[in-house]
Amino acid sequence: MNIQIINIGDELLIGQVINSNAAFMSQQLLQKGFFVEKTIVIGDNAKDIRQAIEESFQSVDIVILTGGLGPTKDDITKKVIVDYFQTELVIDTPTLNFISQLLKSRNVPMSDINRQQAAVPKNGVVIPNILGTAPGIWIEQQQKVLIALPGVPFEMEQLMTAEIIPRLEQKFHSTEHYLCKVIQLTGIGESTLSDLLESWELQLPSHISLAYLPQPGLIRLRLTGCSQNATRLELEMNNETAKLSRIAAPYIVAFNDDPLEKIIGQLLLKNHQTLSTAESCTGGYIAHRITSISGSSQYFKGSIVSYANEIKQHVLNVSETALTQMGAVSEEVVRQMADNVRKMFQTDFSIAVSGIAGPDGGTNEKPVGTVWIAIATPKKTISFKCNFGNAGGRMRIIQRAAIATFASLLKEIQNNRH
Repeated sequence: MNIQIINIGDELLIGQVINSNAAFMSQQLLQKGFFVEKTIVIGDNAKDIRQAIEESFQSVDIVILTGGLGPTKDDITKKVIVDYFQTELVIDTPTLNFISQLLKSRNVPMSDINRQQAAVPKNGVVIPNILGTAPGIWIEQQQKVLIALPGVPFEMEQLMTAEIIPRLEQKFHSTEHYLCKVIQLTGIGESTLSDLLESWELQLPSHISLAYLPQPGLIRLRLTGCSQNATRLELEMNNETAKLSRIAAPYIVAFNDDPLEKIIGQLLLKNHQTLSTAESCTGGYIAHRITSISGSSQYFKGSIVSYANEIKQHVLNVSETALTQMGAVSEEVVRQMADNVRKMFQTDFSIAVSGIAGPDGGTNEKPVGTVWIAIATPKKTISFKCNFGNAGGRMRIIQRAAIATFASLLKEIQNNRH
């Protein structure tokens, strides 16, 4: 059953807000056997919204809208839906009561604008939104289904997973089974990886496809399979993943789509181990990614952002000799940073990064993009130099440094289990 997604909002068109809704919706739908044929973004314009709905229903049976269900004057989606289906808005009492209680709990008085949030198309089914004041709407007409959801991501996500997908499964009973597997690799370029996998990729069954999803310092390979036999598809996908693993083993760091920092955290928790960091050129970015994972306080003790040499020397106890003779961006300095922060924080593992993120500061000996990384473990300290170049600018170098650090740390954790 094919679906089209229409994301509504001027803020999406001008790039003020990133359209994360489309990605989440497509992923969730595909897992349940519903294929998204097209996703489009349009502004808060009644004519454009209606035209998008009409054109979508010419090729698909299910259209999902997000955005424009709020209480302000630019939120016009409900008015367009009412006009398209030739119906009217009516107040839904359960929704009105919920909004009233929600506002009361926030000490916000009910206004006429808030009351209009409970106005829904007369011939529509109300999908309760337990996280906000704009309910979802489900309308069926002539074997076509239109679903309207709020554009606020966390509200939309709850409605999609708890309400919309179960209703779609119940109504349409898709016979197609989709399965996706993601393999993450580092230390190899996209074109080189493509050459390496060419023979294997060419012999993939026609119902299994491969996609390359590169990002700074990391390549995600996505295998997607479609079949009416779920058991056989699972076996085929496992078989192809095993073949891939044998070919690209040195570069594989994960067999799922979780961020590396999350995989690292799960391993540290499982092994009852801890981590600390010392950062220079990454300026706390690595610690930020680690602490973005819920529960990281159970294994991450802290970080020292030693951007200036005096902080490296007087806080991290890096020797003055190493700093003056080798320079801050050197193997000896980064090893001392890793060893000393591990001792200070009394952790099982520590990581340290020092480099030149640019665009200034490079020399012939140490050009922009030069980064030294060290990993201190219970048994040893390893260090290595990366040359990321200056393409893509400062932030790209920082991101690539983080990925290289995580990939190396992950391997060391796997090799140092209790």
